[in-house]
Amino acid sequence: MDKFESFQGVAAPMPLVNIDTDMIIPKQFLKTIKRSGLGVNLFAEMRYDDDGNEIADFVLNQPAYRGAEILVAGDNFGCGSSREHAPWAIKDFGIKCVIAPSFADIFFNNCFKNGILPIALPQEQVDILMRDAERGSNARITVNLENQVLTTSEGETISFEVDPFRKHCLLEGLDDIGLTMERAPAIDAFEAQAAQARPWV
Repeated sequence: MDKFESFQGVAAPMPLVNIDTDMIIPKQFLKTIKRSGLGVNLFAEMRYDDDGNEIADFVLNQPAYRGAEILVAGDNFGCGSSREHAPWAIKDFGIKCVIAPSFADIFFNNCFKNGILPIALPQEQVDILMRDAERGSNARITVNLENQVLTTSEGETISFEVDPFRKHCLLEGLDDIGLTMERAPAIDAFEAQAAQARPWV
């Protein structure tokens, strides 16, 4: 997993509540176990018509937001099933940070495990960021995880909370496997000791 670094990016506004995981990545795209290649199917049923043509007024199809790295959304983002393909698709599209008043617990946890920063903020602060995002590609929001601060295109700052352990994992690029590998010397020592103590195993 790549280390999460501070960045300034375009924020796409999606002022919908209860965006569930089936909206994020519809069920027909769950056959793969690869994390790459799902970005093209992100929000597929809202992005494309029945013939596979782009729906022009969907936010991520608009020229200003095609390169969005931040998503500003409504309450209860990521509800529904626990499919990990949802953060995979978001990450593969290029979105590094999702901001909403609240998130479904499993989706929230899966974001951190896949290098995405989910930020829960009070509705009035989300409204500020939503209005900023609606200004288009000239309005870039800065995400500073180290200092836990968002900065709007007009310089307004908004602080956010993040669990220290999850923050550490994002900053160091540590997923579950990476965390395990940090303990590799201790694991090797235990296995060597166990093999000597129980050679018959």
